[in-house]
Amino acid sequence: MAHEFILFPNMTFVDLGLYQYGREDCAPAHSYGPAIRSHYLFHYILEGRGTFMWQDAGGCEHALPLEAGQGFLISPRQITTYVADVDMPWDYCWLEFDGLKAKESLEAIGLSADNPIYTPVYSEFANIMKDEMLYIVGSKKEAPLHLIGHLYIFIDALMRSLRDDQPAVNKVKDYYIEEALAYIDHNYMNDISVESIAESTGLNRSYFGKIFKESVGRSPQEFLISYRMIKAAELLRRTRYSINEIGYAVGYPNQLHFSRAFKKVYGVSPKNWRNANTQAEDPVSFPV
Repeated sequence: MAHEFILFPNMTFVDLGLYQYGREDCAPAHSYGPAIRSHYLFHYILEGRGTFMWQDAGGCEHALPLEAGQGFLISPRQITTYVADVDMPWDYCWLEFDGLKAKESLEAIGLSADNPIYTPVYSEFANIMKDEMLYIVGSKKEAPLHLIGHLYIFIDALMRSLRDDQPAVNKVKDYYIEEALAYIDHNYMNDISVESIAESTGLNRSYFGKIFKESVGRSPQEFLISYRMIKAAELLRRTRYSINEIGYAVGYPNQLHFSRAFKKVYGVSPKNWRNANTQAEDPVSFPV
């Protein structure tokens, strides 16, 4: 049984991030699960066949045999098990990813916890998607941003392989969320609040908070803190600025408040995190 598992570097991308990826030529009857994932995990079957078992959002259990050319999506917090066929065990590759664009794109094409089976409609784009997956799996020494670029191409090909008439997003709620995210991106270093973010969209705080959490999965306050800490981690890794200067640069004039917020997100102080992380960090391979 050939197996390769690659862990992506500790870098966080808000719109679309990669967590781990790999390929496995399974032994007969090889199984994995029951298990729960924290992010989206997409498997594409290159050869052979097997069975995918999952629980939908309502807790009902399903099982379906799959073969080469098909795939399956595991959604966050979904219980799944998959088993290779005894006679023709599958060889598959996978990508674990997440982010605002991931959720938006998967929902647009109907892949979800209730509908996790991938059967492409347009083979041209399915082949591009497969090639991008194999490229990422085989390029563990490439720079993280390079691999994220190919992850975007993978997502685009995945979407196009199921439908070639991607409709424009016209929902009013989506417009408000895009406005809020742009406001945060341009002002996270300033003294902004949930109220000011809501005001930037023209909505009251209560309604804004409701639709933001529905779309993003976190409250505006949680997202703002997380976004600031992501920016802080980038500065800690890439610059020689002091902890106080970095805190100020991400909207925390008080160093103590910044250190507490950072530790709550990352589990360690900014100083200890900086000591443990460097800009030259590469993907780590764990051959099994």
